[in-house]
Amino acid sequence: MISAVVTRLEEGLIALLLAAMTSLTFVNVVMRYVFNSGLTWALEITEFLFAWLILFGMSYGVKVGSHIGVDALVRLFPDKVQRVIGLIVVGAGILYSSWLIIGGWELVSFNHMLEMEAEDSPVMLWFVYLIMPVGATLLAFRLAQVGWRIITGKQVGFNLADEAREAIDQIAPNGSDDDQNASAKSKS
Repeated sequence: MISAVVTRLEEGLIALLLAAMTSLTFVNVVMRYVFNSGLTWALEITEFLFAWLILFGMSYGVKVGSHIGVDALVRLFPDKVQRVIGLIVVGAGILYSSWLIIGGWELVSFNHMLEMEAEDSPVMLWFVYLIMPVGATLLAFRLAQVGWRIITGKQVGFNLADEAREAIDQIAPNGSDDDQNASAKSKS
């Protein structure tokens, strides 16, 4: 239940951030080249939105298994060893997330105390930096889910994107072109 709510929240916010970045950039380009003016704060806000997108995307990438990694060596080991390696990776990721949560919270607190605004836009910097502890907390949550699936045997290791396999599957969904050509030649 909680996972479904977090997933919907992540997907909605990622879509909203992408739409806002695209719209703001489009409006600014039109204003610059059509009306010879522009929004002085648009680039800064777009950078903030992009940072938020990245930090929300970290946890969503763990959820859908889209992070790229090199696991060719890990796949050579038996499932039991892959599980241990997966738990080590999850533990390291949660440790990293913890550092981001603590450091991010200190950054938010410091900027809240100073009441600093961004350089070009009337946005408080503490609000901009709030994504660090929030994004890291979501990342830790997703990593804990992966760890639980490994412990309960529902997953062998840390799932990563397999771009090589996806590329091969796209090129030859029903076998390779060479296999099909050889088959056609043997029939004739």
